[in-house]
Formats: sequence, C-alpha cells, structure tokens
Amino acid sequence: MESKKILSVFTPTYNRAYCLHRVYESLCRQRTNDFIWVVIDDGSTDNTRELIAQWQQEQKINIDYYYKENGGMHTAHNKAYEVITTPFNVCIDSDDMMPDDGVEKIVKQLKDLPAHCCGLIGLDADLNGNIIGTSFPPHLSEVKLNELYLIHKVKGDKKLVLNTDIVKLYPPYPTFPNERFVPLDYLYLLLDQDYSLKVVNEIFCLVEYQTDGSTLNIFKQYRNHPNGFAFSRVSRINYGITFKERFKNAIHLVSSAIFAKDIQWLFKSDKTVLVIFATPFGILLNLYVRWKTRK
Repeated sequence: MESKKILSVFTPTYNRAYCLHRVYESLCRQRTNDFIWVVIDDGSTDNTRELIAQWQQEQKINIDYYYKENGGMHTAHNKAYEVITTPFNVCIDSDDMMPDDGVEKIVKQLKDLPAHCCGLIGLDADLNGNIIGTSFPPHLSEVKLNELYLIHKVKGDKKLVLNTDIVKLYPPYPTFPNERFVPLDYLYLLLDQDYSLKVVNEIFCLVEYQTDGSTLNIFKQYRNHPNGFAFSRVSRINYGITFKERFKNAIHLVSSAIFAKDIQWLFKSDKTVLVIFATPFGILLNLYVRWKTRK
C-alpha cells in the first residue's frame, strides 16, 4: 500500500546507536507528522535494530526500518531510493537532526514546486543555528547544484529534498570490490543535466560540524576507495561546466587510477586529451597523497 505521507526523512546508519536518538527526538518534535522516518541500517553490529524496534513500539512517528549488509553510504542511498514510497525524500544523517519546523518548511515549499524542478535546496546550520558556509543569494529562486558552487560561489554543505519518482529514473551508485565509498555527487550531476532545484533560504538540517582531522580523513578515503573516486571524477569531467573544474578532476582521476592500478580509468571520460595533459600533475598529486597518508 502506498504511503499517504508526502515526505520520507531517510537516515543511513552504521553503528550509530549511541547518537541516533538525536535524529529521532528531533523528528518527534516536528510540527507536522506528514513524513515517514526511513532508517537504512548498513550492517550495524551494535544495538541499532533493537533501538529502532523500541521506538516503533512508542508510535510517536511512523518509522520504516531496513537492514542491509554493510556496503557504504552510497549503497544505503541506493536502498533508500529503492524502498521509499513517498513523493519526496530528504537525507538526514545519523549524527544530525532537523529543526522543529524543518518538515513543516519543506512541505510548505513543495506545494508550489515548478515542474522543471526536481526538488528543493535548503540550508544546513550548526547546533547553534549558524549557517554552514554561506546562505543563497537573495535573487536566486532556482539553480542547478553545480552552478550554485561554481558560478554563484555559495559555500558549505546544503540540504537537498528530491522528487522520489525522478530519482528512481537514474542509475544507482555503482559498487566496487573491497571498496565502500562512492561520492554522492554522481546522482546530483545527472539531475543537473535535466532539472533545477527550487532555492529555499531556510534551515532544513542541523549538523554537528567537525573541523578537526577532516582533511586527513579525506586523504585516507581517497586512497582506500580509488575506484569510487575515479568513477566520480569521470562524471565530473564529463559534466563539468568550467575548464578549471574539468582539469582539476582530470588531475584527480589520474591519481585515483594509479591507486586503483587500473589505467583504463584514464580513457573512460569523453575528454581523453585533457586527461593526458593532466597526467604529470596527477602523478604529483598521487605522491602527495601517499606522503600525507604514510604510516
């Protein structure tokens, strides 16, 4: 039976039972119940299943729980898009939460969503309500995600609310043996080719913004999941809207191909000549990442 709710708030989680209560409690405080909380358990070995079962028994909000084998964040998103039945969805991570009027604001903005928009883009803020990065330019009513950062120079993570039926039209994130990470921007780049996003200068999500150690963690991810990053770089080269963006990603593609020990990645974009010119810089980047992640 299809849901009558308009929105699914989906949360991918892996061994986050210790902090999931923050998401749950923030959803219990919402001013409207026009949503379902969809929890995608990516193979947790803690007491996540029991915790969700307890909250389901409380019946404060509608909760759908799905367990899958551990495969990484991108596979949890694949599972979410597979099982969600509401017209729209938004991802709230397991260590984040929503402001009390978050769902209410989203539902209100969806009522007059233009047909050429695949959803909304709103703001993230820290736990004190300070906007992450910058807010949107006042004149901006619709935008493509890539243009938001490259042309309008907006900074910081933003929150996307997407049309579920539209998302289901696009291919899922790929999986690679022994890797558990593919950047989520692949789907958003595909959506950019066909749709815009309605801009909403309102806070949709509260995040615990961590700054310490983030750069080193990115370098480790980059080295441990080279095929996932290479796949992302190919899409960014193909769909990049500026030469600078395409060339930067060509450099990263070369480095990832070296880590993956798969030279074929260099020929999977539609701009092979650009990748060839980027090769010396990609080799230097690879050496730099090796140095940064040395044991």
